Amino acid sequence: MLTNDEKVHEIVEIVAREVLIALADRENWSPSTKCDHCTMECTGDVCVKTCYDRVGRVINAGAARITSSLGGIPEDPSVAKMIDHTLLKPDATPDQIAQLCYEARKFEFASVCVNPTHVKMCAELLRGSPVKVCTVVGFPLGASSTKVKVFETETALREGASEIDMVINIGALKAKDYDLVAKDINGVVRMAHASGALVKVIIETALLTDQEKEIASLLAKEAGADFVKTSTGFSSGGATAEDIALIRATVGPEMGIKAAGGVSSYDDAQRMVFAGATRIGASAGVKIVQGESKTSKPAAVPVAATALYG
Repeated sequence: MLTNDEKVHEIVEIVAREVLIALADRENWSPSTKCDHCTMECTGDVCVKTCYDRVGRVINAGAARITSSLGGIPEDPSVAKMIDHTLLKPDATPDQIAQLCYEARKFEFASVCVNPTHVKMCAELLRGSPVKVCTVVGFPLGASSTKVKVFETETALREGASEIDMVINIGALKAKDYDLVAKDINGVVRMAHASGALVKVIIETALLTDQEKEIASLLAKEAGADFVKTSTGFSSGGATAEDIALIRATVGPEMGIKAAGGVSSYDDAQRMVFAGATRIGASAGVKIVQGESKTSKPAAVPVAATALYG
């Protein structure tokens, strides 16, 4: 049996070790930390290299300028199964959320996208249907700490969400703190993927330059996210076909892209799909589908869409 002095000494050693680990993590790990896995993604003349240690923590991430080329994109299905039927207004009532779920079942949308407080209710209303429950994390500013975003994700998953739309740390991206942006995304991705959930990374394109959009998209891809999403719908602008095309050229053919913010008609949705979107985030999902059903002839085959993430 340990004496009191030995117990105290052992506790001090444990605390000291944990403090050192926490300090190292706060400093995003030193350059001498061993990289167990590094990946490099490029588009045009912008490349992002992201390194992880053996437990998946981001050691470093950075952007450089070189040249590369990307491939083509497979084809896609009807618009309804691409729509995240969305209601994120702060004054949304339970009755309105119930109506959202009813419409999602009726039209067989990909998911309902709601604030975290409504996740449990939606999971119950949609039980037995193919419609997924999507919720938002770090929404709408992206300025929460990574620990808070991971906790939000864990809570949402426990209550029935299977898709997570997280907002990046926009200020960190603009300050070129790519380590922080990558760690932020990867923390949510690891939590979500452990439960088989998808992650869509909202980069808020209206606030970024084209090069920042490319870097944010590559960081999301290298951190293991499933989608890049354009917008929260709560900033100064929403999705544009030009931004979708830029993101598609950046991430290549396999990764999902969600166009969100301002998509309010079938024609809007069609433009996004032609540009490369594989999901549409919209509160006007019913209107979009009804617009498609009124089209007298089938639309041209989208050149940049994929059924993989439908």
